[in-house]
Amino acid sequence: MAAAEFDVLVLGAGSGGYSCALRAAQLGLSVGLVEKDLLGGTCLHVGCIPTKALLHSAEVADSARDGARFGVRTTFEGIDMTAVNAYKDGVVRRLHKGLTGLVASRDITVIQGEGRMTGPREVTVDGTTYSGRHLVLASGSYSRSLPGLDVDGDRVISSEHALALDRVPTSVIVLGGGVIGCEFASVWRSFGAEVTILEALPRLLAAEDASSSAALERAFRKRGIGFRTGTPFQSVKTTDQGVSVTVEGGEVLEAELLLVAVGRGPATEGLGCAEQGVAMERGFVTTDDRCRTSLEGVFAVGDIVPGLQLAHRGFAQGIFVAEEIAGLDPAPIDETGIPRVTYSHPEVASCGLDEDAANERFGADQITTVTYDLGGNGKSQILGTQGFVKLVARKDGPVVGIHLVGDRVGELIGEAQLIYNWEGHAADLAPLLHAHPTQNEAIGEAHLALAGKPLHAHS
Repeated sequence: MAAAEFDVLVLGAGSGGYSCALRAAQLGLSVGLVEKDLLGGTCLHVGCIPTKALLHSAEVADSARDGARFGVRTTFEGIDMTAVNAYKDGVVRRLHKGLTGLVASRDITVIQGEGRMTGPREVTVDGTTYSGRHLVLASGSYSRSLPGLDVDGDRVISSEHALALDRVPTSVIVLGGGVIGCEFASVWRSFGAEVTILEALPRLLAAEDASSSAALERAFRKRGIGFRTGTPFQSVKTTDQGVSVTVEGGEVLEAELLLVAVGRGPATEGLGCAEQGVAMERGFVTTDDRCRTSLEGVFAVGDIVPGLQLAHRGFAQGIFVAEEIAGLDPAPIDETGIPRVTYSHPEVASCGLDEDAANERFGADQITTVTYDLGGNGKSQILGTQGFVKLVARKDGPVVGIHLVGDRVGELIGEAQLIYNWEGHAADLAPLLHAHPTQNEAIGEAHLALAGKPLHAHS
């Protein structure tokens, strides 16, 4: 059975898909939006939003436990996971309600059901085929595992299972020291669990600047979060009490749960892309810098496209594609300029190139760095956080990377993004005023130092 044709047919209503649908409708295009589950996708329901809600509960727990440090007498009586989950789910529910209303207000046709690409620009849902002058693939991602590692949802769990736990585990082994693994390790430690991270790579958050990784590792040691880097996973056995995890070399670690946090894979299996001739690579849909696939009129956005799997990247790509279809000729997205944040305690944030990448691209003799310690920042002292702002810049040229570590520094990444994307030079940035006392001042102080006139920092 055939249905009406749309100007834009979007397969997947996560961050990339719904942002494309909203912008396309705003531009006067007719839009069909196919989704097998709930509007908002992974980010809203089992990713960004619920995990950050847990992290906020963890921050409150730490504040309650450490009240005496700030002259406030508090009694920490533990974690009520029923109440924590109610808070978390309430945040998700309110945002989902708002998104649903917004989509409806733009006259977007929501097609509920599992869609499969059955023609060059066609999607079939429950026996009905929908077509579009343009098709946008935005099916998102799923939690990966390792070959032979069975995620049973009981003793061996994914991040989705972790979000639904009705208790605080006594002990957890986290397999993977990337963003997801570090964030859950941070939550569970604040909630009172014993946590050990296993990471095959040489350091935690290996995609970040080496100095940021080192700072996070120091902070985790201080918090009592165990981690074993350069330690590949070998096998796991489940018992009535929990899990026994064997690492390379034969050592066995035991805990109540094993969280598998080894990244996310593209949700393209069964989507019909390859069968229709869409070029693929390791399950990902390959695109050019204008999000175009190998098929005329077919685009792809979000986690199914190789690169950073971040909601705001999906938002940007979705908006870009809508404007591209509408003929507005938007500027391509600079992937290096996409801000990155790990919302652990402390937070790690960055934009642009790390020091090693900058040295490789421009030559080590053409790069200079400045690190401003948050110990010299008044608001950071008030908050009781440690960390730094690190600038990576070309000598006599623009800042090409900004790296931050410390509580709440994720809120500073907006200015860092502007500095990188506008190719700011120290001489232009140093005179800019930052309100006192704020953590935001740390970015200003770092640029004063880069310009050769440090204020609250040693020259």
